[in-house]
Amino acid sequence: MRQQAHGGNLAWAAALAGCSPDAIVDFSASISPLGPPNSVIAAIMSQLGNLKHYPDPDYSELKLALGHFHQLPSDWILPGNGSAELLTLLGRELAQLVATVLLTPAFGDYYRTLAAYNAKVLEFPVDLGTGDWGLGKIYSSFSSDTPSKNCGLLLNNPHNPTGKLFSREDILPYLEDFALVVVDEAFMDFLPPEQEQSLIGLVQEYENLVILRSLTKFYSLPGLRLGYAIAHPHRLAKWQSWRDPWPVNTLAAAAAIAALQDTDFQQLTWKWLPQARNQLFQGLSSINGLRPLEGAVNYLLVESKQSTSELQTKLLQQHQILIRDCLSFKELGDRFFRVAVRSEADNQRLLIALKSVIR
Repeated sequence: MRQQAHGGNLAWAAALAGCSPDAIVDFSASISPLGPPNSVIAAIMSQLGNLKHYPDPDYSELKLALGHFHQLPSDWILPGNGSAELLTLLGRELAQLVATVLLTPAFGDYYRTLAAYNAKVLEFPVDLGTGDWGLGKIYSSFSSDTPSKNCGLLLNNPHNPTGKLFSREDILPYLEDFALVVVDEAFMDFLPPEQEQSLIGLVQEYENLVILRSLTKFYSLPGLRLGYAIAHPHRLAKWQSWRDPWPVNTLAAAAAIAALQDTDFQQLTWKWLPQARNQLFQGLSSINGLRPLEGAVNYLLVESKQSTSELQTKLLQQHQILIRDCLSFKELGDRFFRVAVRSEADNQRLLIALKSVIR
């Protein structure tokens, strides 16, 4: 069985570990261990009787809930079958520009959607050793025949796989100079309002700005596939005309509405994460041969002196633990792995297992 580029492939991991998928402790997918919230499960159960009907093709109730959550008119929001579906629509639009700028290492799905439409990609690697993110270098690197006014910028914030959080001020200049700026904020909701650096509040000021959001990581709902785009209504109407009808199922729509209203769960997550992440960071730092990078959200990128694909195999076969290798990030290769922040017990189990296999 082939390992997927994404994390969370429990069938592959179980086959390698020689156990059932339920026995795997999955650190490879950056999903909160606190959910799904009970309110979301209850909402899903309440809609089982409606499965005999088609969903509302306009998703009016869901868009109203998202609009209320973000203080935006509902026509500025387009729900999708995970942010991956919306990213595919976005690739079609980016391919119409001269080129698309990526800060690398970059999320693998960006390459997928850009390659699907034969879009030209310009890569700008960061220096993980010095922490030089080089956003300013993007400007100076454009040649006279490739001005930024004819290009797009596709950036995730917080950055995946490093967990780096860019400030709004870091990104604002690009809104003036690029034809289209897409900020993938799939993990932004892990930051409390006073810390987050979302650009959602600027969407109505910049017609060239698109924000992608996911509800699956924070609320532990990857199996439901639910994300949304925030952008100018004219752009979203164009995307709507390109895609299949009913991309969001009835259960996912109900789950999203309940999740957005669950302020207790949101507060619980914001209280839990900083301490849990710090404990995991300190534990990884204490292991000889490992160097975790400080991150702002619910995962950590770790540099290893030992082959990370070998570490992954040993952890699976000896401890039924799955970490995310970074072989799909060509800049990282076999020197880095990524781990989600999980419960204290799971985090301790990972640290003990890593000490064992590295020794």
